[in-house]
Amino acid sequence: MTHLVPLAKEVDDDKVTPGVLGFIVFAVMALAVWGLMKSMNKHMRKVDFKEPAESSTGSGESEPSGAEARRG
Repeated sequence: MTHLVPLAKEVDDDKVTPGVLGFIVFAVMALAVWGLMKSMNKHMRKVDFKEPAESSTGSGESEPSGAEARRG
């Protein structure tokens, strides 16, 4: 155990770097975020944001939509 003490003195306490492993982890996370953003954009292009025009009735109430009509 005493032979490890001189090795510990060579380490600079003020210099801490993430190293290669930190870079690899950061790069993988960056690629994952890029892939998720690309996938999200592809799915958002498929979404139709326009609502269908409501048909007005004489009583002022709207007719039930498909989901409400199925519920009964």
